Amino acid sequence: MRKVLLTLLLAVIAMHGSAENFIRVNQLGYLCRDVKVAVLLMQQPQVVKDFTVTNVATGKRTKIKKVTDCGEQNPFAATARLDFSQVTVPGEYYLSVGGTKSPRFRIGDDVYAGAQEIPLYYMRQQRCGFNPFLGDSCHTHDGRLVFSGEHDGEHIDVTGGWHDASDFLQYLTTSANATYQMLFAYAQNPSVWQDNFQANGTAGSNGIPDILDEVRWGIEWMLKMNPNDTLFLNQIADDRDHRWAGLPQDDNVDYGWGAGMDRPVYPCLGTSAGLRKYKNKSRGLASSVAKFSSTFSLAAQVLDPYDPILAALLREKASVAYRVALANPGNCQTCCTVSPYYYEEDNWVDDMELAAATLYCDTRKKEFLDAAVGYERREPVTPWMGADSARHYQWYPFVNLGHAMIASNGNERQRNEALRNMRSGLQRVADRARGNAFLHGIPFIWCSNNLTVAFVTQAMLYRELSGDTQFQEIETAMRDWLFGVNPWGKCMIIGLPENGDWPRDPHSTLSNHMHYPITGGLVDGPVYTSIFNQLEGVHLRNEDKYAAFQSTTAVYHDDYSDYSTNEPTMDGTASTTWFLSRLASGTSSNNRK
Repeated sequence: MRKVLLTLLLAVIAMHGSAENFIRVNQLGYLCRDVKVAVLLMQQPQVVKDFTVTNVATGKRTKIKKVTDCGEQNPFAATARLDFSQVTVPGEYYLSVGGTKSPRFRIGDDVYAGAQEIPLYYMRQQRCGFNPFLGDSCHTHDGRLVFSGEHDGEHIDVTGGWHDASDFLQYLTTSANATYQMLFAYAQNPSVWQDNFQANGTAGSNGIPDILDEVRWGIEWMLKMNPNDTLFLNQIADDRDHRWAGLPQDDNVDYGWGAGMDRPVYPCLGTSAGLRKYKNKSRGLASSVAKFSSTFSLAAQVLDPYDPILAALLREKASVAYRVALANPGNCQTCCTVSPYYYEEDNWVDDMELAAATLYCDTRKKEFLDAAVGYERREPVTPWMGADSARHYQWYPFVNLGHAMIASNGNERQRNEALRNMRSGLQRVADRARGNAFLHGIPFIWCSNNLTVAFVTQAMLYRELSGDTQFQEIETAMRDWLFGVNPWGKCMIIGLPENGDWPRDPHSTLSNHMHYPITGGLVDGPVYTSIFNQLEGVHLRNEDKYAAFQSTTAVYHDDYSDYSTNEPTMDGTASTTWFLSRLASGTSSNNRK
C-alpha cells in the first residue's frame, strides 16, 4: 500500500511541473580529497536514492548513492545531503538529480589559490584618512575628546584606521581584532601572501607583503589611539554619522564643531556611558585595553624583521597595556547616541587570555602562560557556541585564538585542556546542527557570517593541533555555507568566486550611490526572521527575489536597504584571511586520511 501511495505521489508531482528542486554546491570549489557534500532542496516530498556527477570536459557521468535524507526543512518539503567525496580527479563538474542541475564547480587543490588576497581589497577600500580606492582623504580633522573631564573638547590626532562597515564609525574593539586576525594569518602562512600594493594602498610592490601593509595601517592608528600610558581610546564618531550617506571625503555631519569637521573621540570607560538617552553597560577596561596588548605584542613579533625600532615600541606598549588591563578587569563597550544599537561586548577574560598567551609567545615568561591558562578556565567555551541567541557582539571576538596558542605552546596538561575546551565548543555547535541539512548550528544573530568564520577557524585549528577529524564534515559544511551551500545559494564574500552568485546590491554607499565595486567584503549574513522584523529602519526597496527560500526561522536579502543581512563588515572580512590563506597554502587542506 505504501508503495502505491508513493507511486501516486510521484505521478502527481510529475503532472504539476511547477515544483522545483535546487542543488547547492560550493561555487568556489572543492579540494581533491575534501569532504564534498551538496544539499538538495525540494519543494515537494520526493524519495531520492542517487544522483549523478558529470565531468564537463570528458562527459563522464558517475552515479552515486550516498544520499542522506534530512526531511522537511522550512520552507522546503524535503531536503537531502549528497556526498560525492569519492570524486577526486581535478576538473569542472556539475551534479544532477532528475532534471535538476547544480551550478558548475571545480575540483582541484588550487581552487583556493589567490583567494586570501581578495579580502584585502575591501580592507583598503575601508581605509580612513587617505583612501587609495577613492584616491582622496577623509576625516582629516579627527577628533575631539569627550567624557574626558577637563580635557573635553580638546583636539587629538586620530586620523587613520578603517571605517567599521558601510558607515564611517571607527571602533578599537573591531579594528584591533581585525589587525590581530591579519597578523595571525600572516604568521601562520607567510609564504602565500603577495606584494602588489604599496604601503599607502596604491598599486605597486614595495617589498612587503600586502597583508603586512594593511596590518601596519591598523597598528599606526592604534598607536594614535594609545598616545600615552594612561590614555586608551575606544571609538571615533557615533551613530549621528548615519545622517550622511555619501562618500567619506564629503562627510558633512556636524557633531558640534562644524559640518564635516572634528568627530567625537571616546576613551575607554569603565562605567556606563552615553551622551544622550542610550547608555552602554561598561564595567571595566580590560576587554578593550587587553586588545591593545595582544595586538601590539603579536605585531612586534611579526614586524620585527621589517622595522625593529617599531617592534621595540610595540613591545613596551603591549606590556603597559597588559598591566592596565590587569588592574581594570571588566568589559568596555562602545557608545551610541541616537539609536539603541552598540557593540554589547560582555566578556573580557578571553581578551586577557589572548594577551597573556601572545606575550608568552614573545617573552617565554612562564607567568604569562600561567595567567593565560587561568583566564582560559574562566571561559573555556566562547558563550555563543551552542546558544540559540546573543545580543549584538555580546561574546566578542567570536573565536578565542588564545586556546589555540596555549595548545601550541603549553605543556602536555595545558595542551590537552585547551584542546578539550576547543572540542567542547565545536561539539555544542555540532549538537545544535544535528538533523539540519546544511549542518548549520550557528545562531542567526546579527553578523551570523562572522560567527560562521569563527567556527571554521576553530574547527580547522582544532583538527590541525589534535589530529582529530570528528568535526571535519561540519567544518567543511560551514566553509561551504559561505560559498553557496545555504538556502539562498549565495556566496557571502563579495566577488569570490568571480563568477559566483555573490551580493550585487550590498548595503554600501560606495556601491549604491557611486556604483563602485565592493570587492572582498564579507556580508553580515542571514538573521532570524524575528530580528529582521523588529530592527529600526530595515526594509526592502526591491522585490524579494529570494522569497521562495525565506523561512519562518531566518532570512537573507541581497538588497541595499537590508543592513541587517547584506552589509559588509571590516572585522568579519579580516577574519576570513586566516582560513583562506591556510587553504591556499595547502598546509591545512581538508584531505582525509
